[in-house]
Amino acid sequence: MSEPKIALVTGAAGTLGKATAKALLQKGLKVILADLHQTQLDALSQELEGDTFPIAFDISDPKQVKSAISTVVREFGEVDILVNNAGILSRGKALTTTSEEWRQVMGANLDGAFYLSQAVIPAMKRQQWGRIINTCSVASKSGGITAGTAYTTSKGGMVSLTFSLARELAAEGITVNGIAPAYVRTPMVTEHLTDEERQAVIDQIPVKRLCEPEEFAHVVLFLADPLAGFITGEIIDQNGGLIFD
Repeated sequence: MSEPKIALVTGAAGTLGKATAKALLQKGLKVILADLHQTQLDALSQELEGDTFPIAFDISDPKQVKSAISTVVREFGEVDILVNNAGILSRGKALTTTSEEWRQVMGANLDGAFYLSQAVIPAMKRQQWGRIINTCSVASKSGGITAGTAYTTSKGGMVSLTFSLARELAAEGITVNGIAPAYVRTPMVTEHLTDEERQAVIDQIPVKRLCEPEEFAHVVLFLADPLAGFITGEIIDQNGGLIFD
């Protein structure tokens, strides 16, 4: 019997990360829980049922990423599936976005995904199998309905990173795909939008509701499955019909 695959989920302490980790564990995978605060991750590890490895580090720092992956490999195993889910919201438009805010958003939303991909690709190449799944956003296609310039740009970069890695790694048995959700029921939506803004968004969505975190996690499971090996360089829209293309 083969060993269970190992998945690394960034932003694991958040709503989407937790739902994704839970879904992967229920499928029998081992899951590395990555986020900024060890106490939160330890509590999450205790809450979830399954084989987890909680590790706190700043994904925007390449030195911390390298150190964390070394620890993971030594104590838990090589990463088979990378879910680049961590991210922060910024609502500032061009003229109100500071250089500090720009760099912070890019570091969390884009740089970290690149550093982590770079760190796990060698092992995926050696085993000729791997999955990289990136959390993109409808903002990359819409220009940001309620999201700001830095956030929207970072998610556009995430789409391009997905395409670039997919092209580079396809012959190595590694698929790279993205999920572009719109308005998932997370604190980014429930806390950062007013009631009026939230209702205005829902009024624009043809299915007339927010996306549930478990629905996002379901798409991650689909892309992570061995039978999804002929899908790469794809951005799966999950927006309730808000945008068709």
